[in-house]
Amino acid sequence: MKNYFDEIKAKLNQQIEIEDIEIVDNSHKHVGHKFYTPEKFHLHLKIKSLYLSSLSRVSAQKIIMKILSNDLKTKIHALEINIEK
Repeated sequence: MKNYFDEIKAKLNQQIEIEDIEIVDNSHKHVGHKFYTPEKFHLHLKIKSLYLSSLSRVSAQKIIMKILSNDLKTKIHALEINIEK
């Protein structure tokens, strides 16, 4: 799991200028939900980025979603994104 989170960080850092990123795994909070599967993560990204914070919230989130599009199909079930300056 740790390696996978490092992989996510690397993907984002390759395409966006990010000062800091924290990935919180909230998957344990969703055990028992209708579409829960242990193969997919429920993640919360806490990103500190001057670049992303200069964009609209929707535009910034679209960029992140595009970068992680394959992961969202295969490894991520839910993604919460917080962007700070």
